[in-house]
Amino acid sequence: MEDTTNKSGRKPWVNWLIFLATVVVVFILGIFAASILERRTESKLYFQTVKAIPDWEPRNEVWGENFPREYETYLSTLDTGFQSGHGGSANIDYLEKYPELVVLWAGYAFSREYNQGRGHYYAVKDIRESLRTDVPQPATCWTCKSPDVPRLMEQMGVAEFYKGKWNELGHEVVNNIGCQDCHDPKTMNLRITRPALAEAFQRMGKDITKATHQEMRSLVCAQCHVEYYFKGEGKYLTFPWDKGFSADSMETYYDEVEHVDFVHKLSRTPILKAQHPDFELYMTGVHADRGVACADCHMPYKREGGMKFTNHKIQSPLANINESCQVCHRESEAKLMANVLERQGKVEELRRITEKNLARVHIEAKIAWDNGATEAEMKPVLQLIRHAQWRWDWVAAANGLGFHSPVEALRVLGTSIQKSQEARILLAEIFVKKGVKTPIELPDISTKAKAQQYIGLGNA
Repeated sequence: MEDTTNKSGRKPWVNWLIFLATVVVVFILGIFAASILERRTESKLYFQTVKAIPDWEPRNEVWGENFPREYETYLSTLDTGFQSGHGGSANIDYLEKYPELVVLWAGYAFSREYNQGRGHYYAVKDIRESLRTDVPQPATCWTCKSPDVPRLMEQMGVAEFYKGKWNELGHEVVNNIGCQDCHDPKTMNLRITRPALAEAFQRMGKDITKATHQEMRSLVCAQCHVEYYFKGEGKYLTFPWDKGFSADSMETYYDEVEHVDFVHKLSRTPILKAQHPDFELYMTGVHADRGVACADCHMPYKREGGMKFTNHKIQSPLANINESCQVCHRESEAKLMANVLERQGKVEELRRITEKNLARVHIEAKIAWDNGATEAEMKPVLQLIRHAQWRWDWVAAANGLGFHSPVEALRVLGTSIQKSQEARILLAEIFVKKGVKTPIELPDISTKAKAQQYIGLGNA
C-alpha cells in the first residue's frame, strides 16, 4: 500500500488545511493593519486641515469649517421633534399646562409667557420673541445666549457690559450659543468664557484653573445652567454659591443679602425667582458623586471611521439612550426609559401639589391684606411664602424634572409644602381675628387666560 504521509508524519490534507488557515489569518491581519493605517491617516489629515480661528470668533460656521462633524451635529439642535414623557425639545406652553404658575409669578414677566426651552440653536431667536423681554431688561440677560457675549465683554469690559441695556446691545447679539462659548480657538481645550463662574469658585476658595478635563465637561455647562442674580445697580451677574449648592444654602445667602427678584402683586411677598439651577441640583445627586459629567449624558462620544468625537447635538439622554445611558447601565432601553419616567413622575406629582398650595396661599394672603392685616401680622407669613416658593422653584426651574437628583428634589419639594402649610395656619389665625369667613373661596384660575385675567394681565 502507498504511504500517504510525508516526512513530518502528517497527511497532505492536514498541511493544506494549515496553509489555508495561515492565509486567512494573514489576510485578516492585513485588513486590520490597513484599517489602522487608514484611520491614522484620516485622523492626521483631519487635524492638518485646521485653519486659524481668531480670538473671540463668535460665528459657529467659521469653526465648522475646521470641525465639520461637531458642527453638523450641532446643527441638528434645529430638530425640535423629540418629546419625552416630561419634556424634550418640543414647544410646550407651561402657563397653559399649569395655570397656577401665572398666580405664582403675579407682578413678574414670567406670568406673561413661559415656554419649554428649545435647542441651543434657538437661544437668541426665542429670547427675542419672548413676551418677557417686552418688559425693559438689563444687558446682563444676554449673558448666556450667545458667543457674541464674550466678544462684547472683551471689548467693553465685564462690568460695563452688565450695566448696559438689553435693547441697546441687541444688534450685537446675533450668533447662537456655540463653539466659542466653551472652547479656546487656539488649542480647542475647554475654557470658561463667563467670569461669574470663576468668580463664584474664587469666593468659595476654589481655583477653577485646576479643574480636570472631566470636571470641565460639566463646568462649561455650569457657566449658564445655574441659579444666578443681578447684584447691585450695575446688575453684576453673580452666582449665590458662597454657602453651598443646596436650596437651603442659597436661601440663607439670599436672606442675608436681602435680595428680592420681585414683590408679588397679590401677597406682597418679596419673591426669589430661581433661574435654571441644573448644575446645583446635579451636584447633590449620584451622577456627580460618581464623577459623571454633563457631557457624558447630554453630549456622548460618537465614532465615524477613525474619528472619535463629541456629539454636539446637546439634548435629552432619553433621545439617545444607546450612546448615553447604556454606556454605563446594562439594562434595556425600555427598562431605562421606564426608570427615568417613574422617578420624574413622582417628582411631578409632588411638584403639582406644591404649585396648587402656593397659588392658594398667595390668594389667601391677598385676602388677609384686603381685610386689614398688619405688617407685623403678615411678616412671618410672607417669609414662609418666600421660602416655600423658592424651594419649589429651585426644583421646578431646573431641567430634567428632578432627575439630576430625585431624592433631593423630593426632599426640597416636601419642605416647600411644609412651609406653605405653616403660612396657611398663620393666615387662618389672622382670618379669625379679622372676622373673615372660611374656608376661602378661590377664584377660577383653571386656564392660562383666566389666571392672567385674575392677576390683571387680561389676555396678555
